[in-house]
Amino acid sequence: MRKTVPEGDGRAKIIFSRRGGMSYTDFQQYLQLLKVRTDLDTRVHWPVIDIEAIEALDHSTRMGLQLADIAVAGISAGLEPDYYGNFETRFAKELKPRVYCNQKNYLSYGIKIVPSLDKLPPLSEGQSDFFNLFQGD
Repeated sequence: MRKTVPEGDGRAKIIFSRRGGMSYTDFQQYLQLLKVRTDLDTRVHWPVIDIEAIEALDHSTRMGLQLADIAVAGISAGLEPDYYGNFETRFAKELKPRVYCNQKNYLSYGIKIVPSLDKLPPLSEGQSDFFNLFQGD
């Protein structure tokens, strides 16, 4: 779309909703690592990613950040138990058609699990239900 959009220089700017416990410097370093590692199967068009411009803003300053927070809350409800120990996957089911996937792979592209799923402690039944939902179609 760059040729049809007059503003900017064509690079994507990554903006996070500010939250505690997230190191944006670490994320920048992670992207730098992905950029230089040729042994990884990384398919990023690096000229459009502005790693140095990554920033975090209060979600109240941008409508898009508020929408992203809503989507993340829906996903989180399927992973984190509520006060009574219940997991709510209905939101995730509704969001699934809108989650990015590549060849039915949701858990590496649209939903990034850190650490990886195989390195997590044993999952509860509710968490297993969530991951089963995103194990393809």
